[in-house]
Amino acid sequence: MEENTFEEGRVILIDKPLTWTSFDVVKKIRNVIKLKKIGHAGTLDPLATGLLILCTGKFTKKINEYMAARKEYTGTFTLGATTPTYDLESKPEDFKPVDHIPKEMILKATEKFMGETMQVPPSHSAVKQAGKPVYLKARKGQDVQLEPRRIIITEFEITRVELPEVDFRVVCSTGTYIRSLANDFGKELGCGAYLSALRRTAIGDMKVEDATTIEAFVAAHHLQ
Repeated sequence: MEENTFEEGRVILIDKPLTWTSFDVVKKIRNVIKLKKIGHAGTLDPLATGLLILCTGKFTKKINEYMAARKEYTGTFTLGATTPTYDLESKPEDFKPVDHIPKEMILKATEKFMGETMQVPPSHSAVKQAGKPVYLKARKGQDVQLEPRRIIITEFEITRVELPEVDFRVVCSTGTYIRSLANDFGKELGCGAYLSALRRTAIGDMKVEDATTIEAFVAAHHLQ
């Protein structure tokens, strides 16, 4: 029976919809397959879409392996403002003009972030200090100091420039925060920027094109 294959171990590729948390997806699939032993290999923020790897049964041992794999993302930076969360979870502020910025400058700005660099995670993130996620302090307006972390960006290209929006594609190591990349990219250009759209398109050799929607997964298992 299929239930037994989930218990033995399966990898499920889901195209996470907008506004769902990664845990929302795990909870839904858990209810569908009636199995408690299931987890995901790498959180996607609610405002991000794309590839989420779920592992069931004995395959939950593979989660760390998938989490360590390189990731590919596409999305949009909006130039000319910043937000406290570095994305649209909070309101844009500190507006600056962008019309004077040439396309060539935007394309060249990617070079600074290529290869091995140090990146500071967002203060509104799940990074823990004293056993608690730092976003709890950040939401209260408390000061959050985080140490920079080593990341590797192997590909970073700008695919569309229609100011104030800039589309991108990034291939990076685990632990890379694209929100922080957006914020740092805006600093490099001197105008500020925040992440306004994000889609994870690949994890290792697994691609979002091979993933299924939650609706399709539920329908395939004849459950609502």
